[in-house]
Amino acid sequence: MLKPSFEYLKDFEFKSGDVLEELKMEYASFGTARKDAHGNITNGVLFIHGSSGDYGSVKRFKPIMGPGKAIDTDKYFIICTTSLGSGGSSKPSNSGLGADFPRYTVKDMVNAQYRLLNEKLNIKHLKGVVGTSMGGFQSLEWAVRHPDFMDFIVPIVTGPSVKGRNLLMSELCNSIIQKDPDYQRGRYIHNPEDALEKVNKLEFLFVFSDSYYHHEFSDNAELLHAFNEQGIEGRKMDANDVVWRNDAAISYNLEPELSKIKAKTLIIGIEEDNFFPPELDAIPLSKAIDNSELVLYKSKLGHLGINEVEKMETPIENFLSQF
Repeated sequence: MLKPSFEYLKDFEFKSGDVLEELKMEYASFGTARKDAHGNITNGVLFIHGSSGDYGSVKRFKPIMGPGKAIDTDKYFIICTTSLGSGGSSKPSNSGLGADFPRYTVKDMVNAQYRLLNEKLNIKHLKGVVGTSMGGFQSLEWAVRHPDFMDFIVPIVTGPSVKGRNLLMSELCNSIIQKDPDYQRGRYIHNPEDALEKVNKLEFLFVFSDSYYHHEFSDNAELLHAFNEQGIEGRKMDANDVVWRNDAAISYNLEPELSKIKAKTLIIGIEEDNFFPPELDAIPLSKAIDNSELVLYKSKLGHLGINEVEKMETPIENFLSQF
């Protein structure tokens, strides 16, 4: 079982100008580390999870990650960070700051990872960055802000900005939470669990392909049970954590800056993805990034088709063979 480690970044400055005296970063690492004469790791691959995950989300890649596999851990040293605002990394709910926790952006999330690698892990250059969904936002942010820091990026089921239904979904989820009487402008005594249940149920409506809801449940009772279970899981979340993370997504837009990307890029999309339809995200992204490749695959799981990443084993292996 993958176990996390923690590092603490002193005087972390956010894009807003706010400064946190100590920012906790959760991460895990595995694989074969190779070092240069100065002790710096030279074969690191950074893996970044989606909005609801943490460092452990890398387990989805287990079918194609390991010794001799497409993502070869004899060749690469894998670093799985938990993004700022998620899991065991600093966020409103675990910092003691609650509503006073600084508002952060996708750029802040990447800056925290950059400092973790540079200051704590002796990594001055990465082989690559792999990110799924909101982690894909960060992989693109990495390539824009630090174009010479990595050789490749692999953004998966993601896009260069948040617009359309994704924008409205984040806005609506935040509105549901913020209008709950228990929310108290983020200074709640009782976590607004009823609102969080509604938010998780709302997201459940789009996470799979359209056909999945019709054909993958034995009857309506099973579908309703899954729907209600999702709501119960939502009640375990923290309201401010959700709002802050949604705000980071809402402010994300790299479209004007994609020309800055130098890293070779493999863009992976899922044809049935309701959150990031390839014709609106992956395909335009591939046209905007020089030296990029685009691969699409089918999955009835829709946006969660990343759980069938083995379908992309050959394209990923072929792409990584260049490095």
